[in-house]
Amino acid sequence: MAKTNPKTTARAKRVLRIRKKISGTSDQPRLRVFKSNKHIYAQIIDDQSGKTLASMSTVDKGFQNPEDKSKTGVAKQVGILLAEKALNAGVSKVVFDRGGSIYHGRVKALSEGAREGGIQF
Repeated sequence: MAKTNPKTTARAKRVLRIRKKISGTSDQPRLRVFKSNKHIYAQIIDDQSGKTLASMSTVDKGFQNPEDKSKTGVAKQVGILLAEKALNAGVSKVVFDRGGSIYHGRVKALSEGAREGGIQF
């Protein structure tokens, strides 16, 4: 029998607990954030149709490193670029899904960058 990592199972429980309450519609899609140790990923998802409307991450080809090379500075830049893509796709209001992470640091910086870019939460 394989052992499971308690941190991984606890995070999976948090994700499910959040997803029970949050759902993206065509009027107000869901902004989902995932962070790894090196990178941060964000996508705007319409859960009714099951489609991703816009996405941005630090590994995308369109992403260039900002002047602020800290992880939070990079996350804020990802949020700003995601907001540009979302506005081009016709999305101006979203529901924020922090993906099991606490709303602090890089997750908070990404959401602030998206707000600066013109997305309403």
